[in-house]
Amino acid sequence: MSSPALFNRAILLPALRDAVWKLDPRTLMRNPVIFVTEVGAALTTLLWALEPDAFSGQIAAWLWFTVLFATFAEAVAEGRGKAQAASLRQARSDVQAKLLLHPDTDDGLYEKVNAQTLEAGDVVLVETGDVIPLDGDIIAGVASINEAAITGESAPVIREAGGDRSAVTGGTTVLSDAIRVRITAAPGETFIDRMIALVEGAERQKTPNELALSVLLSGMTLIFLIAVVSLWGLAGYSGTAVSVVVLVALLVTLIPTTIGGLLSAIGIAGMDRLIRFNVIATSGRAVEAAGDVDTLLLDKTGTITFGNRMATEFLPLPGVSAAELASASLLASMGDETPEGRSIVALAKSDFGLQDQSLIGAVLVPFAAQTRLSGVDIDGRHVRKGAVDSVLRFAGVTAPPEFTRAVDQVARSGSTPLAVADGARLLGIIHLGDVIKPAIRERFAALRAMGIRTVMVTGDNPVTAAAIASEAGVDDFIAEATPEDKLAYIRREQVGGRLIAMCGDGTNDAPALAQADVGVAMQTGTQAAREAGNMVDLDSSPTKLIEIVEIGKQLLMTRGSLTTFSIANDVAKYFAILPALFVATYPQMEALNLMGLSSPQSAILSAVIFNALIIVALIPLALRGVPYRRVGAAALLRRNLTIYGLGGLVLPFVGIKVIDLAVTALHLA
Repeated sequence: MSSPALFNRAILLPALRDAVWKLDPRTLMRNPVIFVTEVGAALTTLLWALEPDAFSGQIAAWLWFTVLFATFAEAVAEGRGKAQAASLRQARSDVQAKLLLHPDTDDGLYEKVNAQTLEAGDVVLVETGDVIPLDGDIIAGVASINEAAITGESAPVIREAGGDRSAVTGGTTVLSDAIRVRITAAPGETFIDRMIALVEGAERQKTPNELALSVLLSGMTLIFLIAVVSLWGLAGYSGTAVSVVVLVALLVTLIPTTIGGLLSAIGIAGMDRLIRFNVIATSGRAVEAAGDVDTLLLDKTGTITFGNRMATEFLPLPGVSAAELASASLLASMGDETPEGRSIVALAKSDFGLQDQSLIGAVLVPFAAQTRLSGVDIDGRHVRKGAVDSVLRFAGVTAPPEFTRAVDQVARSGSTPLAVADGARLLGIIHLGDVIKPAIRERFAALRAMGIRTVMVTGDNPVTAAAIASEAGVDDFIAEATPEDKLAYIRREQVGGRLIAMCGDGTNDAPALAQADVGVAMQTGTQAAREAGNMVDLDSSPTKLIEIVEIGKQLLMTRGSLTTFSIANDVAKYFAILPALFVATYPQMEALNLMGLSSPQSAILSAVIFNALIIVALIPLALRGVPYRRVGAAALLRRNLTIYGLGGLVLPFVGIKVIDLAVTALHLA
């Protein structure tokens, strides 16, 4: 899913309108710093209206600009989310659904209805070229589905009844075959509807860190408010005339308006950056937690490996050629519609150039869980393929040593051996293996370099689990794991003070996804998994956590950097405003006029203008985020203090001086 450009006309124009609407005091009360600034702007405007003069008018105008720029930053961040939501809405067009009249039979009778009239529990028929009307589970059939409307990727995916790959999303398109789908979400409650609400910011709540920072900023604002009122009393006591306009200007420039104006935009932009990597976060808390993750748990099947075991090799017995074994395996799999059976057909065709054979007069033996066999009877031959013990029983023979060694070799590697026989003659073994997703080992190495420990959890036996763990490159594994085992492991780690991320796609992963600090559900997974996690990976890539962690760290760094800059910035402004206020009464204060500002009025006006413009200058940084570098915490702290602490002190001295020269040259004060 592509992200809109940082600034473009489609975002800026609506953002300007929304920024004005956000000036509503009832809205701004959620941001105490900017609310106090708006109250100060309104008071200054009222005083200017009662006694018009150029200085008060300029102060009032720049205070309003300060408030407007702060609301504009939030509106731009929200506008980027709305642009994302607009692309998602295209997948929610007015769809006609084929509602089955008798879903418990195979008569196929249906009536066309509007998708918005469907209810949870309805069963619909979706055929080639049809759009899946709403979220649901496939209860019959298998199909290739284009999920580009959700993921932005054009490569089709396979969905089938049963297992963890039965969930389908409304708005996606069936490319081949036909499926029956039981609707699981009513209109307005689908996955796309939830994503739209999330990316628009409608459901974004402040995170604990954000709330804590808001309390800190509110406390600082209250302290400076008391200080300014005290200065007013001190000025009156000493006989110094200080106008309310000047005191308001002093208050606004001293309170942390910079971070106060950008705080909300930083949080919204963090979730927006996740969307660029096709990850939907259901809470800002999860994005923050991702920045401090210590351990990543990954379900094996469908996460580290592809969802189904696939044929990887034909192992013929002595006296049998690999081509003969592949041909028999192809024949025996013609009636096997399982993913494993289809993978055997694909391997035989790709490695040996075999073609589908004529089955005229043949009797297909479809795969059945009871027999654990599939095959074909043709031209007097009885070809079978299946579980080793089932094939030996069918053939009525004792396994020769070569056959037993091949079976043991495959089993020790953590894979599944399937036997092939032509009547009473054993031909060899098909190697069915868990296929590791591409480049996953390198991705786990990158996670390790970030200090994140990877743990694979699987229901497989320890031998199989160890083989897969070694090939994938994870740090540890938990074999024969039940949902309770996963949950207990996460809780045990959390008690030890660690933050845990969990990636999974199955219903059995749902409890662990819900318990984890960061629960990343695969889009290809079940509805239960997607609802339990606090993030959904639309690409179903288990190592997407690398990007998620980097974005979490970037969010925390951006907020910390701009807070450091804002506080340092305010310290520098003291040297502009305080001497201007009291130099007439206390000439010794001139020693603090380090900037050499022209006059008290120009000093105050320059500080107010700089205070407004610095928010504008920092909007791109708040939206893009501070660049993340994989260095230690101490190095990051030094860099933060050097760039944003020292920079926050130096920049106002330069900026206010330049503005003061301009204000003086233009005779504005």
